[in-house]
Formats: sequence, C-alpha cells, structure tokens
Amino acid sequence: MDDLDRRILNLLRRDARTPYTEIAEEVGTSEGTVRNRVDRMSSEGVIERFTVTTRTGNVKAMVEISVDMNVNTSAVSERLADWEEVDFVWQVSGQEDIVLIVDCVDTRAVNELITRARELDEIEGTKTRLILDERLG
Repeated sequence: MDDLDRRILNLLRRDARTPYTEIAEEVGTSEGTVRNRVDRMSSEGVIERFTVTTRTGNVKAMVEISVDMNVNTSAVSERLADWEEVDFVWQVSGQEDIVLIVDCVDTRAVNELITRARELDEIEGTKTRLILDERLG
C-alpha cells in the first residue's frame, strides 16, 4: 500500500458510497486508477467489506468480554459475530479478550445480550459501556 491507497481508503471510510469520480478529483488521479486500486485492495483483503453506519435511535454499547485462557478466542468471536445486534467484533489485547460493538433497541435488549453472553461457558466476565455519541474520524 502506498500513500495514494491510504488517501483513497480514508475517503471510503467516511462514506463507502463516494463515487470514484469524486475520489479521483480529491486525490488528484483518474477514475480508472481509483477503480483499479479499490478492486485490487478488495481482492487482496485490504478492504474487507463496505458497510453502512446508521443512526437508528437505538442504544449502542461496547461490551468487553473476558474468556478463559484455554478458549479459542477466534471461535468465540465468530459465534458472537452471528448475533443480530452485533455490529463489530474485535479481538483485543489487554485484560479483556473480545470487544463487541452492539446496536440494540433499548437498554433492556443490551442487558439481555450481556446475559446471553455470560451464559456461554467460555466467557468469564463482561464490562459494558453505553456509547453516548460517535463521530467519524
């Protein structure tokens, strides 16, 4: 990846639907160059997916999860990623092992999700933080 790739990615992070012509104008290259670079980054796995961020009025939360040392963290992460309310699953370093970003209809639904997570044998504990506001970086 070079500087042009990074500049293209930064624009796509803010709005994945930005037309290639606008990106090309912003970064000072042709639309074809942008298209080719996005295609290449997608095929190489640099771009994993294009996504939508919503403002639904729901309650968003960060749920930090600790698992037992002998647990396959990747397998647990994959299972949690299938839950409807889960937007992101991150495997992280530190005291907790997994972080979920969830989007639930209300605080009761957040609590039900936490309870469901705690019922899994592999999960030792959780910490939850409600997300009060978010900004794109």
